[in-house]
Amino acid sequence: MLRLNFAVSIFPVGIMILGTSAVSGQDYPNKPIRIITGPAGAGSDLTARQIAQGISGPLGQPVITENRASTFLAAEAVSKAPPDGYALVVQGASLWIQPLLRKMPYDVVRDFSPISLLAREVSIVAVHPSVPAKAIKELVALAKARPGELNYGSAATGSPSHLAAELFKSMATVNIVRIAYKGSPPAITALITGEVQLVITDVGLLAPHVKSGRLRALAVTSAEPTALVPSLPTVAASGLPGYEWVGMTGILAPGKTPAPIINRLNQEIVRVLNLPDLKERFLNAGIEAVGSSPDEFVAIINSEIVRMGKVIRDAGIKTD
Repeated sequence: MLRLNFAVSIFPVGIMILGTSAVSGQDYPNKPIRIITGPAGAGSDLTARQIAQGISGPLGQPVITENRASTFLAAEAVSKAPPDGYALVVQGASLWIQPLLRKMPYDVVRDFSPISLLAREVSIVAVHPSVPAKAIKELVALAKARPGELNYGSAATGSPSHLAAELFKSMATVNIVRIAYKGSPPAITALITGEVQLVITDVGLLAPHVKSGRLRALAVTSAEPTALVPSLPTVAASGLPGYEWVGMTGILAPGKTPAPIINRLNQEIVRVLNLPDLKERFLNAGIEAVGSSPDEFVAIINSEIVRMGKVIRDAGIKTD
């Protein structure tokens, strides 16, 4: 799982699982469960369907995946659902990052009860082959020697590729100029053509171009080496100690869902995540299956709010 060094939360730990008196959980579930997520075919949708299929049998009830036009609409729907365990949401870190950038129709602490992490998405730091850096240490030295001369490409403001690069800049104390694109694929195209010199984004998007030789991969952004690209070192081990950027997808229930229900769901979800065939399917999709306890998920959310909140404030990041 994530190795996080920020233990102090700027929010009260109200996101912890609350209340066991309302429902004992002994009769749960006695009707179909809905997992609400983003658009069909998106990453969270594919993850949600794998989980739904795996837990339906052991729970003895159908688990139905419902799609919304955006992950934010999915989150809003679950935030307003009864806290009875029959409406769940599968979503990535945007659930707790976006409220740092703009007003959202939910309060992450108050309106959700975390159940488990499901997957992590590791990114690659990639440069154009013309960049005279073959390791993170050399890239940092180059950026320090040429402040404001290097550009990085990213998707929209507040996107993972944007925040990953801003975290890199902050920790390395370098000035690399952002060029925004309408998504990571256009940013990667700009990197291939030499319009920008650096991109930090998902392994699945960058790996084919690295393999073809059109781009040079320097490192992965996870705290430890990943099975997704075992040949690459980590950013932390190759020049920027302490750096870690990993996309996370998790599953949550409405706030104040009773602990017995949360624990029942967690038990079945973590069991599914440990199945070898699911781990292989996730790896083939460019992500890693990871499970957690509810309390571990709470701690990660709180810690990431603190860590990324500081990066966002220090960089003056605001939504467009």
